[in-house]
Amino acid sequence: MVEQRIIREHGLEAKVADLVEAPIEAAGYRLVRIRISGLNGMTLQIMAERPDGTMTVEDCEAVSRALSPVLEAADPIDRAYHLEVSSPGIDRPLVRRGDFETWAGFLMKLEANRLIGERKRFRGRIVAVSNAGIRIERDQPAYGEPNAVDVPFDAIGEARLVLTDDLVAASLKADKAARKRRGEAGAAGGEEPDLH
Repeated sequence: MVEQRIIREHGLEAKVADLVEAPIEAAGYRLVRIRISGLNGMTLQIMAERPDGTMTVEDCEAVSRALSPVLEAADPIDRAYHLEVSSPGIDRPLVRRGDFETWAGFLMKLEANRLIGERKRFRGRIVAVSNAGIRIERDQPAYGEPNAVDVPFDAIGEARLVLTDDLVAASLKADKAARKRRGEAGAAGGEEPDLH
């Protein structure tokens, strides 16, 4: 069973997410995020990953093939659009409790959907994850503000990792380990993984 996302879309993006989440899971992947933007007229971006957090170009193609008939039949968007299936990338969005646990200790940005101690935006390291939410140790607190803040999961509007050297190193190590578990070529070293 796939861990449920705690950070979800709204409006048309939520409608598309409800439509594609089950077929993505049936294909062996999990949905990370849906975004609809005005790029190239209109672009539907579907961000997905394997359960181990990795995603290759071939995986993106497989998800696209699995979703094309579903999207054509349901026709959730009332005008022409470009479908883009992508990986979360290194500076990935955090959408499940497990994401926060996996990336604890790393720098992240978070936007709350309501005020938390007079603020909605936070930047810092994930230092604790509970059933109710996360604790962030802020790296740049304003004068007089606490160094740490607790944010309930239901208050998180958006959260994503910040690209740092430590994050790149950890991501490369995790990708190499996942490839080795799957017995893929290039896992022994030398070949750099495609993380985007």
